[in-house]
Amino acid sequence: MVTITALFASVLTLLYIWLCFQVITTRRKEKVLLGDGDNKKVRRAMRAQANFAEYTPLALLLMGLAEIQGAAPWWVLIIGLVLLAGRSVHAYGFMDENENLKIRVLAMQCTFAALAAGAVTNLILSVF
Repeated sequence: MVTITALFASVLTLLYIWLCFQVITTRRKEKVLLGDGDNKKVRRAMRAQANFAEYTPLALLLMGLAEIQGAAPWWVLIIGLVLLAGRSVHAYGFMDENENLKIRVLAMQCTFAALAAGAVTNLILSVF
């Protein structure tokens, strides 16, 4: 069973839906029907959503595989918490027009840490 991964997949999906609504809301406010309309606000919302979609699925896949292979539940939980923190903070930092680059860098470090932890965990569990 992959109950820990299912929990994080559910929470992260809700965050993704929020990001989708941010794109829709921004497009409506800026009167952009297709693409980014060369509009910085729309482009920012779209990239926040796309960035989330680019990193989150692989991390969740690695978490699920680690859980299936018998990784310690506390370890999968830590990977999930780091991933959730990274993706949440990155979304917040990306959506903020006064963008604090340090926040985004920290968020990406969390995301990469979760990805690396998931990859290394699966390598170890696959070999040993």
